[in-house]
Formats: sequence, structure tokens, C-alpha cells
Amino acid sequence: MIKKFFQQLLYYFIKGALVVVPVAGAVFLIVWAVAALDNALNLTAHFLHDETGMPLYIPGIGILTVVVVLIVVGLIFTNLVTAPIRAWLKRSIAKIPLFNTLYSSIKDFTEAFVGDAKKFNEPVLVLVNETGLKKIGFLTQRDLSKIGLTDEVVVYFPYSYSVAGQVVVVRTIHVEKLNMSATDAMKLVVSGGVSGIE
Repeated sequence: MIKKFFQQLLYYFIKGALVVVPVAGAVFLIVWAVAALDNALNLTAHFLHDETGMPLYIPGIGILTVVVVLIVVGLIFTNLVTAPIRAWLKRSIAKIPLFNTLYSSIKDFTEAFVGDAKKFNEPVLVLVNETGLKKIGFLTQRDLSKIGLTDEVVVYFPYSYSVAGQVVVVRTIHVEKLNMSATDAMKLVVSGGVSGIE
């Protein structure tokens, strides 16, 4: 009787953990990221002090600063910066060796998720070897003829439980379009295969 009672308690404990842990983990990560960003960009601490002379920290000012700066920059670049100025900026950045590499990589990666030409929106299944091993990835480049690869494509494979991934070039015949949304495919891969198929 006591054993059954403790088994029931353990069962409810596990069920409760399955509900609470993912929610608490997601909330913790979001709060941690927002707090870290807000703390790093909170400019009030540099020029405002309390009555004891300590830097004054106002929660939310850092995030508000980022939001305002992004809106203002977006407004300026959309309405005031002309095509010749954009071309000049591009050429100027291209002349700075290390900065150019970092800038273009981050820009392309950011635009792949939120830009006009999203890249991670076509999930595919790739045959890896002759034993039938397959991997889920995202088709990011269809035409590689400029580098002499006419019947090959570029596929990005995200790693499970990570923000990293792997880029590979594979023969087109080994790539098969998946009948699922990009969001579900990304969830399936990043979660290690435990979510994304409803």
C-alpha cells in the first residue's frame, strides 16, 4: 500500500516536471537574455547616480534604448538613405578585411531568418550514405554553377540542442523535399527529434 502510494507520488512528480521544466526553462532563458542585454546597454548607470553616489540602474532602459535605436536606424535607412549611399557603404565595408567577413556572415545569417529572402524555409531530407542514413536539413543554395558544381546544392544541418550547425554540399539526387513546415522541421532537429511532429 505504501509502495503504491510512493509510486503514485513519483508518477505525479514526473508529470509535474514534464509540465513545469520546459516552461520554466524557456522563461528563465528569455528573462536571462533580456536582463543581460538590458544590463549591458543600460546607459543611465554612466551618468545618473543616487543620493549615496552609486550608479543608478533603471530596469528596462537598455532594452528600450535598443528598440528605439533599431526603429530610428530602420526609419533612416528606409526613407533617407539612397541607393548610391548604400552602395558606397557596402564598398567601404568590403575594404575592411576581418570586419567585412564578420559583418557579411552575420548579415546573411540574420536575413536568412528575418529578411525578405528567408533561407531556412525549405526543409529537406538528405541521403547521407549507402546504408540509408538520412539527415534533416534546410536547402539554402540551389544554384552552384558559379563555382563549377552544376548538379549540387547547399544544405544547412542545425545541431540538436545548439545554435550551431553544419553546411554541406550534396548531390541534388540525394535531396528530398520534406512535407512539413520549416518551423516544425527546425523544432524536430533542434529538439533532438522529440518535438516537431504533431
